[in-house]
Amino acid sequence: MRRREFIAMLGGAAAAWPVVADGQQTQKMKRVAMFTPGKIETDPSFTIVLDEMKRLGFVEGKNLIVDRYSAESQFDRLPEFAKDIVATKPDVIYSLSTKMAVLLQSETRTIPVVAWMTDPVAAGVALSLARPGGNTTGVSVDAGAQMGAKYIQLLSEAVGRLSNVRLLATASNWETATTKVMRDTAEAMNIPLRLQPLQSPVDEKEYRRAFEAMRRDQVDGIVISSEAEHIGKGPILGPLTLEYRIPSIGVFTGTVEAGGLMCYSWNGPGMAPHAAAQIVEILNGAKPGEIPFFQETRWTLIINLKAAKELGLELPAGLIARAERFIE
Repeated sequence: MRRREFIAMLGGAAAAWPVVADGQQTQKMKRVAMFTPGKIETDPSFTIVLDEMKRLGFVEGKNLIVDRYSAESQFDRLPEFAKDIVATKPDVIYSLSTKMAVLLQSETRTIPVVAWMTDPVAAGVALSLARPGGNTTGVSVDAGAQMGAKYIQLLSEAVGRLSNVRLLATASNWETATTKVMRDTAEAMNIPLRLQPLQSPVDEKEYRRAFEAMRRDQVDGIVISSEAEHIGKGPILGPLTLEYRIPSIGVFTGTVEAGGLMCYSWNGPGMAPHAAAQIVEILNGAKPGEIPFFQETRWTLIINLKAAKELGLELPAGLIARAERFIE
């Protein structure tokens, strides 16, 4: 064996040995890959998850390495990100996208994945919520396809007569089970509903292009899809709905806080600690297929009363009575 090869082998072996200080072995470093389809700085879940992991004993820089990935709203690059992340062979992958969870499943059946998803069973990454059975667990924010009906009903109740509604979403969202229920509900209520497609990257320029098209078409209501592409885009979407004077409803609280009319939403910050706990369980040796998906069951109606006033809407008393939070 050549001397250079021997030294390389020795160095590799040494890297695998635990460091000893004062008679104590240091804890082995774990690696977590964290992915968001949007921008890291506008995604609060990263901070919440890492803070909770720290509380549970995994501290970045001490016994945890964190690789952060951001698609910067370029959803056409998700397959590329899935390959790149899997190639690094992290101990756990944390993903904030149903689409990415499905892509990761096609890339690996061994690396554990903790994902925020709509319906993991329908997506094909879990056998059931209680016992996923594969390499993916996480949190489910799916309240069933009937949510599609809920958005149309609430928007109609707030605005009154709707004559031209758009679903602001990527093209693939038009065929989901939730959207099909939304389309059927709109048809039954005699409300014209069409897709306002978004192209990659979903950024401020693309949103404005979509809003310009909706203004030309005299759209009088928008349903903003629950796709991860909209995460962190509230400061863009909220003001645009006011600028173009189109009442909106969606799932992300950031949009209604920034000027959108309404959202019917889960408690995002309250769910992040559940994802963190699942990551820690896996790092401590648990199998993801045996960790149940956490499913959010409480949904909250939030209404921006200031936006309603600016849009010239007089909201029905019954709708206001059902809201649990107001933006004034």
